[in-house]
Amino acid sequence: MRVIPSFLVLCGALSVLPSLAAPLGDLYRVREPVASQQPAERTAALQGAFDTLLLRLTGDPEAGQRPALDALRKDPQQLVGRYAYDDKAIVVDFDPATTERSLRAAGVALWGADRPSVLGWWLNESVDGTQLVADGQQSAAPLRAAAQHRGLPLRLPIGDLEEQLATTAELLKAERVTALQEASERYDADALLAVVARETDAGWQADWQFRLGEAATGGQAQGDSQAALADAVMLAVSRFLAPRYLTSASAETITLEILGADVQRFAETERLLEPLGARLLRMGSDRLVYRLEASPEQLRAQLALARLREVPIEPQAPIEAMSDLPQTADEPAGLPEEAPPPAPQPASGLLLRYSW
Repeated sequence: MRVIPSFLVLCGALSVLPSLAAPLGDLYRVREPVASQQPAERTAALQGAFDTLLLRLTGDPEAGQRPALDALRKDPQQLVGRYAYDDKAIVVDFDPATTERSLRAAGVALWGADRPSVLGWWLNESVDGTQLVADGQQSAAPLRAAAQHRGLPLRLPIGDLEEQLATTAELLKAERVTALQEASERYDADALLAVVARETDAGWQADWQFRLGEAATGGQAQGDSQAALADAVMLAVSRFLAPRYLTSASAETITLEILGADVQRFAETERLLEPLGARLLRMGSDRLVYRLEASPEQLRAQLALARLREVPIEPQAPIEAMSDLPQTADEPAGLPEEAPPPAPQPASGLLLRYSW
């Protein structure tokens, strides 16, 4: 079957879409199976929910084994805002501020709520034929549940007649890929996930490929049900993405200048840089200046989520000029008034400049 390689041709088109990753609103909500509402079962379920959240925030299956997290894992209820029982599961809402503060104090690098949106082309092959999983179908429920469980913003195609035809095994060939490329361009997504899942005597198995810009990965997955298979695929994607956005331990001091900022973009920039602990130094005209501790690769990946464009720094532009910018007279209407400028500081670290 030549389905998967054909999908990879589409990734160049997706990489230029004007997408802006939005915060994942249910990032700190975890649904965990529970056998009963007995205290022992509840404690075990809360610990399982904590492990799920930790993997969602770090992409590291070994993160929970850190001694610094022993107390949190033993009593995760100190991080819980509320929980409720729903059928045979417990739905746990962890408090974001308390959780982030506690995990960072334990030295854990975290992946924030701004995450690349993933367009999923998922084909199910069974004895009944081949079907594209489309938005709104019953078969989409396991995919959406798995994406939420693993902290991924998943989008699915609408599955109209054109898409159904374009995603059959007969049509997914290099010479016919234009039809599928055109179908993909209607979706505002950052990354592409292509999956061909097959029903077997033992359950389900799949070949999958994932691409974000120039970064790509893929492999095989299996599960005893469609839900288990979807969870295995989403977990693999999450573990691939997380290291690109984690707050790195090997951070350095960076001065970041953002050009072309208006009121709306100021709010977006604040939200985008919040996981990195950025401090606003100056605001004037359409320019924002921040100081933060991060790795350059991590910062560039975070800014790429908003389609910000890096601007080359002229060799003669000194970093000192960025540490205490003068107030400009043409403040745009609506921007918050600037706080008193900080005292000039010695220039240090890396200077990066980006533009909307």
